[in-house]
Amino acid sequence: MQAEPIEQNELFEHYRFNVDKGQGLLRIDKYLYNKLENISRTRIRNAARAGNILVNNEPVKPSYKVKPDNIISIVLPHPPREVEIIPEDIPIHIVYEDEEIIVVNKAPGMVVHPGHGNYTGTLVNALSYHLKDLPLFKSGEIRPGLVHRIDKDTSGIIVIAKTEIALNRLAKQFFDHTVERTYQALVWGNLERDEGEISGYIGRSKRDRMKMQVTGDEEYGKNAVTYYKVIEKLGYVNLIECKLKTGRTHQIRVHMEYIKHPVFNDERYGGNKILKGTTFSKYKQFVQNCFKILPRQALHAKSLGFEHPASGKHMFFDSQLPDDMQAVIDKWRIYIAGRNSLTE
Repeated sequence: MQAEPIEQNELFEHYRFNVDKGQGLLRIDKYLYNKLENISRTRIRNAARAGNILVNNEPVKPSYKVKPDNIISIVLPHPPREVEIIPEDIPIHIVYEDEEIIVVNKAPGMVVHPGHGNYTGTLVNALSYHLKDLPLFKSGEIRPGLVHRIDKDTSGIIVIAKTEIALNRLAKQFFDHTVERTYQALVWGNLERDEGEISGYIGRSKRDRMKMQVTGDEEYGKNAVTYYKVIEKLGYVNLIECKLKTGRTHQIRVHMEYIKHPVFNDERYGGNKILKGTTFSKYKQFVQNCFKILPRQALHAKSLGFEHPASGKHMFFDSQLPDDMQAVIDKWRIYIAGRNSLTE
């Protein structure tokens, strides 16, 4: 039977137990773990270390041995709000859906799952509403059905599993790197080669925990490989296509910064500055106008190919560039055409 808190508000829960006369000696962290459902021993130990477990009104350590007739009191903070998924009726662009999977073209600005201050308005909140009758989306998991993700300000194709079997089979494909993923990005500068490979271990930056970086050391990072191809040269920027062999956090953004061609208007990785071009004020104003039209990194998850988790059929989904990114590419085309006409 689940223990009920004797006192509860939005910040904490308070439990109280009178130990039975026949209770044998037992560590208090194990005793409370047995009494409190869905509460880990780690949370219990942390409560003890904070002085939140009292025996006969005296704080005790996790190793304290419970004795008959002890009166135990424990105060637990609620887990972070991010564990609570609130279904929300948010419009999403569904590209494909069947009994096993759903494929979505995620809009720029939408976070994939709750966390780090984004507790509502995420793709998971939207899916939890759209798929509210499915067991996987009633589980309370923070990332139900997710086998991959794309950044908040990156747009594009993402697949979500609707069943446990689909979840496991898709996850295996991503783990085995058999999934085909193609991105398009606008990056600063002309790349030296029209196509190539970028590799390097990616790990979290020691200076800025919100950033990733190429570490050059497998001890502090995970191997990452990106293949790129230049699609169009637009003066001081290039439109490129990227294919991922691996799927590390911020991989394309980190790799492009690493080779000194950051993604256009990528604030976190230095692409939100005028890195190439002239000193003319009209040019500076042109770039600033582009930044306003596209107030995010110019990166789009364009296509996704994988094996259907139930039928085994090869599935492939492609998408158009979003309006903001297309508008900036069009502006660069007009700019470079005008510049070329002056030199002819």
